[in-house]
Amino acid sequence: MELRFFNTLERRLMPFESLTPGAAKMYTCGPTVYNFAHIGNFRAYVFEDILRRTLEYFGYAVTQVMNLTDVDDKTIRDSRAAGLPLREFTAKYKEAFFSDIRTLKIEPAEVYPAATDHIPEMIALIRTLMDRGFAYQAADKCVYFSIDKCRDYGKLARIDRENQRDGVRISTDEYAKDAVGDFALWKAWDEADGDVFWESPWGRGRPGWHIECSAMSMKYLGESFDIHTGGVDNMFPHHEDEIAQSESATGKKWVNYWLHCEHLMVDGMKMSKSLGNFYTLRDLAAKGWRGREIRWVLAGAHYRKKLNFTLDALAQARETLGRFDALFDRLRGIAAAGDGAETAALVAGARDAFAAALADDLNVAPALAAAFELSRHANRLADEGRLSRAGADAVLACFRDFDRVIGCFEVDAERGAETFPAEVVALAEARAEARKAKNFAESDRLRDELTKLGFAVKDIPGGKWELKKL
Repeated sequence: MELRFFNTLERRLMPFESLTPGAAKMYTCGPTVYNFAHIGNFRAYVFEDILRRTLEYFGYAVTQVMNLTDVDDKTIRDSRAAGLPLREFTAKYKEAFFSDIRTLKIEPAEVYPAATDHIPEMIALIRTLMDRGFAYQAADKCVYFSIDKCRDYGKLARIDRENQRDGVRISTDEYAKDAVGDFALWKAWDEADGDVFWESPWGRGRPGWHIECSAMSMKYLGESFDIHTGGVDNMFPHHEDEIAQSESATGKKWVNYWLHCEHLMVDGMKMSKSLGNFYTLRDLAAKGWRGREIRWVLAGAHYRKKLNFTLDALAQARETLGRFDALFDRLRGIAAAGDGAETAALVAGARDAFAAALADDLNVAPALAAAFELSRHANRLADEGRLSRAGADAVLACFRDFDRVIGCFEVDAERGAETFPAEVVALAEARAEARKAKNFAESDRLRDELTKLGFAVKDIPGGKWELKKL
């Protein structure tokens, strides 16, 4: 079955042909470690994980590199505000990132290069660009890439070069979407950088944001590789500048396939702290939501479509995954004799539909539809007493296979007594005390608070209570 991806560079669906048969090399934009990653970031990381798992599902040996940007304007600004050395400040958020991806069952990349560990490679790449006439040192002591020397600059984002402002230089790491100008490869030290600097042939300073990814990707993946991914917001300027400097340095095509995922919205609006709809993974965990439920929601929409994230969607995910859990428990309890012929065609059809959907540019919705259809038929066979042990095992094996990509089914997980967040238990205990004191207004208030967090409390004889996830 042929894999096809929508290549942003070509603006069309294209069959995937890797540079090395049977192997796929991919570079994925990772976090800037100045704060905890939010669910908008994780929408991209889950998409990239689905891509990685799909490549593996189709037999490719994947080498993935994900950068950790631990030196840029934001990390320097916030580390100085915190009164901490840069490395100590960013270490906290690197550790948090790795904890979060474990929670979401994101497969680890082969390499997580940190920018601060690769300054020599960046200096060498900048030197090459200067030697080839694509870069220059300006009066402000910064080294800039000259986009006038790059004839096809703008080919990824389809930039209108006719409206370019001559002589514009941009030294900040990020700039306005409509700004097109020479960008900094090496930023000369100034007082705002404090003690963050390295020595270079052009004086004391630090690398610009864009050069980091080019230097690190080529170190670990070579001068040309298969896939580069990221969010649509990184297409310009970041990815455009990466292409320009990489291809100008080597004279080769840098990346064959570019995949970009769309934005995440929350309750139909842009995520914002001022709107109260800004969530990190920790925020959602404190409300009682689990990683598999969050992953289910983040993975549920096609990566090239905007995803509207809601707490109601998490509640639906919990209910849906609970039904799958019940199916798996039921299948494990089937003991009837038989050769499994009753599920052979169902399983084969489900596998084919699942694979075909993923091969069509990671089309997750019909892939999940195949899983739902198989679940429905398996339950029907069990209801009718026509499901054998062999047939049940075949269905379970199929779901294990699906979970190689989906990562949410947990077919063989042992499901004992439920545990609840300490915050939720404390609210339930406070409600019990309020009822005991006949403070029913407070009892009702606490019950409503539990409902908002996604839990129901039920009173049982003897003055006891039990919790249930909604």
